[in-house]
Amino acid sequence: MHEENKAAANGCGKIRSGAQNGAALLALMEKTGYSMVQQNGQRKFGGPPPGWEGPPPPRGCEVFVGKIPRDMYEDELVPVFERAGKIYELRLMMEFSGENRGYAFVMYTTKEEAQLAIKILNNYEIRPGKFIGVCVSLDNCRLFIGAIPKDKKKEEILNEMKKVTEGVVDVIVYPNATDKTKNRGFAFVEYESHRAAAMARRRLIPGTFQPWGHTIQVDWADPEKVVDEETMQRVKVLYVRNLMISTTEDKIKAEFNKFKPGVVERVKKLRDYAFVHFFHREDAVAAMSIMNGKCIDGASIEVTLAKPVNKESSWKQQHFNGQISPSSENLLGFPNKEDGTQKSLGKPASLSVRLNGQHSPSPPEVERSTYPIFPGIKLTPISMYSLKLSHFSSAVMHLDYFCHKNSWAPPEYCLYSTTSQDGKILLVYKVLISSIADDSQTYFMPEKLCTTVEDAKELAAQFTLLHLAPEQAYITLLSLNAAWWDSKDNCTPYLV
Repeated sequence: MHEENKAAANGCGKIRSGAQNGAALLALMEKTGYSMVQQNGQRKFGGPPPGWEGPPPPRGCEVFVGKIPRDMYEDELVPVFERAGKIYELRLMMEFSGENRGYAFVMYTTKEEAQLAIKILNNYEIRPGKFIGVCVSLDNCRLFIGAIPKDKKKEEILNEMKKVTEGVVDVIVYPNATDKTKNRGFAFVEYESHRAAAMARRRLIPGTFQPWGHTIQVDWADPEKVVDEETMQRVKVLYVRNLMISTTEDKIKAEFNKFKPGVVERVKKLRDYAFVHFFHREDAVAAMSIMNGKCIDGASIEVTLAKPVNKESSWKQQHFNGQISPSSENLLGFPNKEDGTQKSLGKPASLSVRLNGQHSPSPPEVERSTYPIFPGIKLTPISMYSLKLSHFSSAVMHLDYFCHKNSWAPPEYCLYSTTSQDGKILLVYKVLISSIADDSQTYFMPEKLCTTVEDAKELAAQFTLLHLAPEQAYITLLSLNAAWWDSKDNCTPYLV
């Protein structure tokens, strides 16, 4: 083990001198008792730490660290991240040159320590003028499987996935909104680990595996929204799924009031799901236990605590200042936990995006093609909300989809105008986002005026996405002619 540690310590000595670098890392290992191993493009410090017994820490204990100076190594990083708690493992991504790749993963022994690291170290000035970004690391264990025959039941899908992939834990299937005997044409497959999910994704590449004689679609599922436990302890709203379209808000309120009359404050229903607001949290928790699995109008409902919007999310603290923010850095190069390599989103374009007077990284190009409709081609009705984000070519549609996905009300656009010095009518939209789950309202307004209504609305939607979820905004810009805002003289800066 000592020889491995020594080899790892000398593995990046091309930036600092070999003697300086090796001595610093060996001193760190001697002081902490941690081991260090470099393989597959990453260097692992710990995992487990000295004296650790039992399984690794659960999901939610790891954070992603972005914008690390390329000549900074564990001897400087470890003392900084130890401020938040005990490090189980630190994985620093490495280049062949000996530099680091600018990002790392730090796993703590508890979720509380990981949350504290995000709180105190996000936007931390690790060197003069160098600020790191720290956010939760999403260890995705779930795959999206599309184009599934709608007559297949959960057990059939589960058995089929177990036949060809390993580590299947569960399959999540949602009934059709109008016909509860059918599924919605897709499912989510949960695996025991990220590695198992990654191996399954390779195995299920379309064309190599055709269950029930159908070519399926396979992709990573969107990560689940993470809400801290302290916030969830205050939630008194229930999310009710799998309702009949015909079921009314009054009927839902009456059913949830049965176990204890008068506990429901109000109900907000959208299509086949609803939010049930209670006056007191204890009544919401009791109702969840009693009502989950009950039948309303012939439909077996699923009841969980609603996840509120986290307005203090670290995503909102990121600024596109000519560098990739931690969130979008994680998006541009998804670290593969199997081999330490990065997954590229595509071929980089040569044009940069300009939003709010600031530049974001140059986005890759996205295929935008048309295809002929040949006689005999079957066309199937489809909801916009069943599509994936890559199908949208405007930020307005993207924002609508994003709000629907998060169970918020559709965005509201309020138009304002002013007159320029040369007499032109200039326009700007203010966007109102309302969370149905907790009745909160948030406004967003870009700092530019436009000459047309269409341009103003598109800019407002892009600006809103950028603040709500930078990674979603970035994906949106991949689908657009991003240089348009740079090249066209149709937006004028103004002071709020």
